[in-house]
Amino acid sequence: MKHIVVTPATRLEGEAKISIFLNDKGEVEDAFFQGEELKGFEQFCVGRKVEELPRIVTSICGVCPWPHHIASVKALDMLFGRTPPEPARKIRELGHYAHIIDSHTLHFYIMAAADFLLPNADQSERNIFGLLKKNPQVVKEYVKNRKYITQVEEMVGGRTIHPLFGLPGGVSKPINKEERSTIEKVASAWIEYAKNSLEEFEKVFKKEFPSLNNVYYNKSYSMSLVDQDQHASYYDGTVRVVDPDGKEAAKFHGRNYLDFIEEQVFPWSYTKFPYLKKIGWKGRVDGVDSGAYKVGPLARVNASNGFSTQLANQAYERMTEFLDKPIHTSLAYHWARLIEVLHMAELMTEISRDESITSNDILSLSGVKQNIGIGVVEAPRGTLIHHYETDENMITRQVNIVVPTTMNNTSINIEIKRAAQNLIKNSEVPKEVVNKIEMAFRAYDPCIACSVHSLTGGSSLRLLIYNKDKKLVKEVRP
Repeated sequence: MKHIVVTPATRLEGEAKISIFLNDKGEVEDAFFQGEELKGFEQFCVGRKVEELPRIVTSICGVCPWPHHIASVKALDMLFGRTPPEPARKIRELGHYAHIIDSHTLHFYIMAAADFLLPNADQSERNIFGLLKKNPQVVKEYVKNRKYITQVEEMVGGRTIHPLFGLPGGVSKPINKEERSTIEKVASAWIEYAKNSLEEFEKVFKKEFPSLNNVYYNKSYSMSLVDQDQHASYYDGTVRVVDPDGKEAAKFHGRNYLDFIEEQVFPWSYTKFPYLKKIGWKGRVDGVDSGAYKVGPLARVNASNGFSTQLANQAYERMTEFLDKPIHTSLAYHWARLIEVLHMAELMTEISRDESITSNDILSLSGVKQNIGIGVVEAPRGTLIHHYETDENMITRQVNIVVPTTMNNTSINIEIKRAAQNLIKNSEVPKEVVNKIEMAFRAYDPCIACSVHSLTGGSSLRLLIYNKDKKLVKEVRP
């Protein structure tokens, strides 16, 4: 048996590697996507005043601190029994949507776009610098527009990367009239930029689709938040799960997630493997009989009836006309991601035109405390859950954070194996094949820093090698 290791995996947030095992015929027998970092935020939070957590959890990751902040504050709303005034809710949404634009476009242009726009370039140029060389105007427009959206994040959250504006029952400051006007201009500009980005990507995707469909494919369940009209929802809503054929399999309030989701762990990864509890853990396989599910932009397309804004919903209809729902071609994640950028820009425009966000009615202090708080939002990468339990003095006693990359971990592993089996022949693994295998995980925009919560004081990773009779013949510790 031959063991191939791709380390570090490139163009992703965090540290991970791909392990591929070939049999004696040079065929892929198995493959694994392994998170290699150590984190411990669930344990760091224990013993602290629970109101400190929204500030602490933003440091889980510098790429996606906003959804952690928002989910944490929503958990505190429940703990303190407070309902934020409507202006406060809208301000929270405004910051959340601005961050989704920031995160989605950061991944697409910096991490993923080269896979589509520079497919035959040398590995050293298949990146943002290669894009800059080939089409400087595209990159310059992205950098310019990203600057403006990060300014909105700072206006709302106090800081671009680690926001600190959320409080139990509201937010710390309103939006003033000048800021509201600026945000409207930024959002309107992003609508036009998103429309152009979508138009160009659709052309490339439709051209390349015949060669991509069979390699990047995962027929699993899909999960996301939806509103009362079953449109995709991001700040609040009901969790909806559809099976691989598009039929509703479950619908529940986020606070009841433990009745529907369980987590599997393995010694070879610091990232857990969530699965649908009622179906059970069936291993790293997809299909209707497997408990594996996916979250994120494509899952939101599958689990919803579209988008609540006009332009995004028109783009959704074009996508679902070309790719019948439910969509399991995983590179369509990028298409869905760009549709959501347009959707977020439209939602921001709507909120920025609402004069109520300049109101000083931004904090409720009334409510009855309880000892459990659960906050659920749709992060850029998918459904995010923060679950806190406290003692009578509101000191944190237990924290469970279930992040999108963790929920997608099984699907990513399935995709890595399938891509490797399709692309590796006769033990030959040229550099261009490695990049094409990596494209399988880049579709999901994994955030390894968010997904790992083990704190052991040392590495718990083990590589177990079995012979064909399933007998353990070697154990390797890094």
